[in-house]
Amino acid sequence: MKTSIVGYPRVGSLRELKFASEKYFRKEITETELQETAKTLRFENLKAQKESGLDFIPSNDFSFYDGILDTAFMLNAVPKRYTNLGLSKLDTYFAAARGYQGENGDVKALAMKKWFNTNYHYMVTEIDDNTEIRLADDKPFTLYQEAQTAGVKTKPVIIGAYTFLKLARYTGKKTAADFVSDTVKAYTEILKKFNKIGAEWIQVDEPCLVMDMTADDTDIFEQLYTEILKSKGSVKILLQTYFGDVRDCYQNICKLDFDGV
Repeated sequence: MKTSIVGYPRVGSLRELKFASEKYFRKEITETELQETAKTLRFENLKAQKESGLDFIPSNDFSFYDGILDTAFMLNAVPKRYTNLGLSKLDTYFAAARGYQGENGDVKALAMKKWFNTNYHYMVTEIDDNTEIRLADDKPFTLYQEAQTAGVKTKPVIIGAYTFLKLARYTGKKTAADFVSDTVKAYTEILKKFNKIGAEWIQVDEPCLVMDMTADDTDIFEQLYTEILKSKGSVKILLQTYFGDVRDCYQNICKLDFDGV
């Protein structure tokens, strides 16, 4: 029997991340100080999980704001109104999360939407007809290697390709189906990179599989993972869902080359 958890609370037992982030927004601490607080919390979390005897310890479950927003930035799905501000990478991220009013411009945050049936809200990814879906950030790999330096072999966690496309808002004429090919390429590259740095398991979060699915939905899910899983190499893929059951796609899941569900 092996034990695994979906992810670990990131805010800190005394809400250290929340308070450090608010200090950063008020310009009371530097980005370096904020990043150090985050790193300290990650190491504390890894230590607690390792000492618990947990077999599959997650990494990349950390976020400064929201996991869907992290995925949008990872996959280059960031509206130009934020990137055109000319801010640092972290401040561009926070501009999308909170809005920005300053000498570089004035923009509102991305829309928020309720995360399934919880009180958590996520930032809604915007995809327009010119969005180029590609791997554009190394956060999952950096946090995996950071954990290794702490002596912890982790199971990296990423939002799955289907949930990413399903939860996005399409602002042009194109739909999720038009971005399947580029999304496959991006996730293929993710798997190849994890193979290269020695990951053994990857957790792919697909909570949208518990929603009512149409024939088009299941077709997109199958298209994505039939191709993505061809590139898993020696990495094993754990398909993780939550909030409900997968009655609409159970047979589809069983046909695909996942190593665990």
